[in-house]
Amino acid sequence: MANESGCGPESPAEPEPQGPGRGPARWGPQHAGARELAELYSPGKRLQEWISVVLCFSLMAFNFFHLLANFHFGHFWSVVVGIVAGILTADFASGLVHWGADTWGSVDLPIVGKAFIRPFREHHIDPTAITRHDFIETNGDNCMLTIVPLANMAYNFMTLSPAEVYRLFPWYCFLFALAIFVTLTNQIHKWSHTYWGLPGWVVFLQNCHIILPRKHHRIHHVSPHETYFCITTGWLNYPLERLGFWKNLEDLIQSVTGEKPRADDLRWAQKTK
Repeated sequence: MANESGCGPESPAEPEPQGPGRGPARWGPQHAGARELAELYSPGKRLQEWISVVLCFSLMAFNFFHLLANFHFGHFWSVVVGIVAGILTADFASGLVHWGADTWGSVDLPIVGKAFIRPFREHHIDPTAITRHDFIETNGDNCMLTIVPLANMAYNFMTLSPAEVYRLFPWYCFLFALAIFVTLTNQIHKWSHTYWGLPGWVVFLQNCHIILPRKHHRIHHVSPHETYFCITTGWLNYPLERLGFWKNLEDLIQSVTGEKPRADDLRWAQKTK
């Protein structure tokens, strides 16, 4: 089996990293904050996730059929560039959303708090909770994000002339690659926390760093969770870290607003009852 630094023999699975104050009695499903956050998952949230998954994958299948039907070999290299650009954009977008939800806001915010910030808080104090989520809970929110661009693409395929579709085809390939990788980001993230029972092809993609590797993502889970936010492929984590991108952005926002990064995250981590 492939290892995590390349595509050779795999090294034994390693535990999640232990940051300051972490220990078996505090972290995981038995943590007081983790239990409270898990209980906030509501039937209304479940319905939103189901609708999002059904719409997203229906639109994805429709658009994929039309992309195949309209492909010309003259597009080959522009399609390759568009796909790579789409994957890179998805990786950066995953980092931006992940950083924003980890670092700012509160579970107490109306609507977005319980619906969208809650899972990020739960994940830091119970990192394996995501491995117990089914396909709908894992992917529902990401599916919701791609519905509008996928619907717009489907509408264009039905209404534009063949000449216009030909002209815009590389752009559609970029959007489709972006939509696929945004949609699958949380599934890829879930796989990065799963150490047993993964299909061989998933392990191969992880070990060749085509999708987020397990060892790579463990860097983020060292408290206080302030680095390596990109969780689609993780390709952009090292260059963004070298640039100090997230730290500089946090310093700018804190200087303007006075808000302290990850204050709400720390509050949930310190809950004892």
